[in-house]
Amino acid sequence: MTSHTTPQAFVWRRLHSLAGLWLVLFVIFHLFTNSQAAFLFGHDGASFIHSVNAIHDTPFLPIVEIALLGVPILVHTLWGIKYLMTAKYNSFGQTGHTPYLPEYPRNHAYTWQRITSWLLIVGIIAHVIHMRFIEYPTSAAKGQTHFYMVRVSQDEGLYTLAARLGVQLYTQQEVQSLKEKASSLPSEKETSTPQERIARQTVEQDLQWQHALEKRPLKEGELMAVSENFGTAELLMVRDTFKSPFMLMLYTLLVLATCFHAFNGLWTFMISWGATLTQRAQRWMRIVSTALMVGVAGLGLAAVWLTYWINLKS
Repeated sequence: MTSHTTPQAFVWRRLHSLAGLWLVLFVIFHLFTNSQAAFLFGHDGASFIHSVNAIHDTPFLPIVEIALLGVPILVHTLWGIKYLMTAKYNSFGQTGHTPYLPEYPRNHAYTWQRITSWLLIVGIIAHVIHMRFIEYPTSAAKGQTHFYMVRVSQDEGLYTLAARLGVQLYTQQEVQSLKEKASSLPSEKETSTPQERIARQTVEQDLQWQHALEKRPLKEGELMAVSENFGTAELLMVRDTFKSPFMLMLYTLLVLATCFHAFNGLWTFMISWGATLTQRAQRWMRIVSTALMVGVAGLGLAAVWLTYWINLKS
């Protein structure tokens, strides 16, 4: 009996495809969550704060992020780069030596699928570095309360918004003043009694508080916003990001590239897995994919353009 083995390339293509479908679902969820910072005018992003706090309180969150997000992105990206290296475009660049068929819309879609791939490789890396590492809220306990701290730039509406959200703002001078008032940590020899050990723990918390405030050095015109919950700190970080016209342009491009790539990919996924093999089925799936593309892109652009300039400016 002859044994047949599935070609490795076929397996990797299917994994690439399935990872892509999972990431489409994530894009819908992620942009819907972000849009809550822009909608529900007058609620100061309460829905966004609630959603982000629920995500942040997920047990074993780092493991969940790596398993359900990091691994699919890695699989989809690495195999996608192989596609990019072997892609042959026929919708532009007529040379006379290769096929040139610009009259077919699907050829243009194929080309833009590859162009948006390059944009997403760069954009997602920059997005993760910016939001997850550079500006990600730091945290520290003070007494029985856990606080989250994020660096923001001053503007006219920040103080009134902070008051409504219950956020405390510290200037560079105030942070330095708190540092100078911090108590020194007693030595272990000085903490033999229970009361002395409690006092030592209190001082340790005070010093951790100071270190957290200083972890992100403040520049001129910047403040440290301190909140009792992670979602509020994230809201202020997002608001501060979308104050910048430069960031508005970059994130607009990222949202558009992401939504085109995701939902054009969804259309081809349905064909690859045999769900839409007839012309009629493909036509209807194209309508559904386009509607999802427009709707989800609208949510993403709302988060980019309305969070600061409409909903949370003052």
